[in-house]
Order: sequence, then structure tokens, then C-alpha cells
Amino acid sequence: MIHAAAKLSRSAIAVCRNSRMGHISRTSSQPLRFLHDGINGPSANPVAVQMINYALSHARSQKSDESYAQGMLILEQCLSTQSSESDGQFAQNSIGTVLLAMSTLLYERGSFEEAIEKLRRVQDLTQSSLGVRVAATEALVGLYLQQGQDDTSSVLADKCLELLDKDDLKSIARAKAVKGLVELVNGNLESATSFFQGLQDNEDCNGTVALSYGEFLHATQNFSLAKELYQKIIEGVLRKEDFSDTNSLAVCNMAPDEVLLAATFALGQLESHMGNFGAAEEILTKALTKTEEYFGSHHPKVGLVLTCIALMFRTKARQEHSSAHLIQEGLYRRALEFLKAPPLESKETKLDRRDISALARGGYAEVLCVQQNRKTEGEKMKTWAEAAWRNRRMSLADALDISEPSNKVPVIDARISRVL
Repeated sequence: MIHAAAKLSRSAIAVCRNSRMGHISRTSSQPLRFLHDGINGPSANPVAVQMINYALSHARSQKSDESYAQGMLILEQCLSTQSSESDGQFAQNSIGTVLLAMSTLLYERGSFEEAIEKLRRVQDLTQSSLGVRVAATEALVGLYLQQGQDDTSSVLADKCLELLDKDDLKSIARAKAVKGLVELVNGNLESATSFFQGLQDNEDCNGTVALSYGEFLHATQNFSLAKELYQKIIEGVLRKEDFSDTNSLAVCNMAPDEVLLAATFALGQLESHMGNFGAAEEILTKALTKTEEYFGSHHPKVGLVLTCIALMFRTKARQEHSSAHLIQEGLYRRALEFLKAPPLESKETKLDRRDISALARGGYAEVLCVQQNRKTEGEKMKTWAEAAWRNRRMSLADALDISEPSNKVPVIDARISRVL
């Protein structure tokens, strides 16, 4: 495998060199110009950017352990060819961009701790462009939120705000949105309001900023404006990472594909909460297909979408005074399988995607408890779900029962696999 990866790396270098030579020959009367961002000076080495794109494309082409390992080896060789960190902003931007790409591949394979280590290294590149460091901090916040380390996420979000304040930038929408997301996860709606206030008038309210703001509006039941934002993201988000522009870098669970999937998923939830079950089923089915295509058919995020579809059928059945127990049971069972929820008797305290597993088991428990011969199993499952539930804004019962307009509305953020 190492030999194959080395060969791929040489091929990537050759392709990048040919690309550059072609560019030089077409503009031989002009000196070679590196990419620049308008505020912070020189961006990353364009050859490194091309190698990054090659490595990511190859890793995702087969979505296998081998293809990802080969993609990582290409990025490691790319990193080794960059100038020393002491050579200034251009060198640090190039190093940081490669590390951001490496963190994304590691995240996609579930290696969170290694991804975090790469992102921490980017934070230490103090001469790199602001956009490089903001992308790293934003991704760190997202990963720590996904792991349930909310206090660490809050500290990092504060540092991101301080970083931007020091540079006196006119727009700090991205930092405000990530801090607002942290407050929303913690159930602090009043505090979250202060960070999201005014974002709708900001020209930078797009992508992950618009998604976090939309989820805030959704959670506070401003459904019409939330829907507008979700649709805006779906229609306008970039379809792939752009590592050539340090001002728009976004990686790991904040990357453009993640945002697009999460916005589609959130829109499906919103339609369900508004009682538009036909539209909700169509959109959530589309989200399921996209999730399977992007992550693979057995990824835990597939379980997340299946959980939401089961909850949609539950709400629909309640409002229509019908029964969908068989459909719900099948969906919950598959969801829990993909979520890799631990056995009911497990004493494990550190749970991946705790919110979603608790929600799925809580819904499944309801289905079982109405069946006399399975009521005992359902009660055990209910006990497990209530003990696992950690949401600060609402109880598990509130999250499951949204039939009353006055009830709190749960919003599942697919980026971080948390219930807001």
C-alpha cells in the first residue's frame, strides 16, 4: 500500500507541475503570481492546493480504508515539502491548509483525536492568515460539541471571538455564529440570541453561519425565517471545499458538504414540525440518500437521519390519530444499529452521539410499551434513554412529544449529532 501511495503522490506532483507549467507558458510575459486573499496577504501554495484536491478526491473515490490511507500519505508528503514554519505567512498558510485537509480526512474516518491534533497544530501557526486559524477553531468547536465536550467548545468559541476582535474586522459573523451554536447546545437561548442578533443583515450570513442561525430560529419557532435560511443554503452553498481561498476555508463537520446535508436534514425536520408530512418525508428521504452517498450506507449519520424519519412518522400518526408502529419499530431498530448504541445493560458512560441514541431508544421504547408482550423490554429501554439524555433545554419526553404548539421544538444538528 505504501508503494502504491508513493506512486500516487508522484502522480499528483506531476499533475500539479504540469498544471503550473501550462499556466506559465500561457502567461510567459507575466511573472508567476501566487494566490492572494484581499485582507490577509498571500494565501497558500497553489501546488499544495492541487495536491490537497488530488488527495481528497482519491481518498473519497472508493471510501475504503486503503484509499483514505493513500490520501493521507499524499498529504503527509505534501506537508514535508512545504517551507519551514519560520518562513512567514505564506509558508504557514501552506502548512496550515495541508493540516486542515488532513484533519478532514481523519474526521471522515472517525479518527477524531488525530483530527483534533492537526487542528491544534494549525492554531499554533500564529503568522498564518486569520481565515486559516478561524477554520481550525471553528472545526475544533464542532468536533468537541460532537463529542459532548461543551465547556471546551465554549472556551474555544470565546478565543475565536477574541481573535477577530484583535484584528478589528468589520464582519465577525462566523465567530458569532459558532459561539451562538455553543450557547444553543447548552440551552442558553437568551445568550444565543445576543450572538445571532443582526446576522440576517450581514452579507456573510451564508453556509455554516446561516445554518446555525436557521437552527436557532427553528428552535425558537420562527419557522418561516428558518425555512428561508435553510433554502438559501441548499440553493447557494459551495459543493466542495475551496482550499485556495483562506477566507472561506471550512473543514471537518463544518465543511460545505456537511453544511448542505445538515441544511437539507433541518428543512425536513422543519416541514414535519409544521405538519407538512408529505414534504417532510420527501426531503428527509433525499437527506438519507445524500448521507449514504457521502458517508456510506452504514455510517452512524445514517442512523441519525433514520431516527428523524421515525419521529416524523410518530408525529404524523399522533396528529392523524393513526398507527405507524411497525414502520417506526423498523426505523428505530436500524437507526440504533447504525448508531452503534451500546447494550441496555452496558455501564459505558462515554457514548458517541448520546443525544441521538437516547432519542431513538426513547421513541423505540414507546412503540414497545404499547405491546403487552414487549412492555418489559420497552420499560428497560425507556429507563436507559432517560438516563442517557443530557439535553439542558428540554426533557426526553418534551423532545418526543411535539404535538402541542406550546411544546419546545427539538432540532437535530446533523453536523454535530446533537439535539438543540
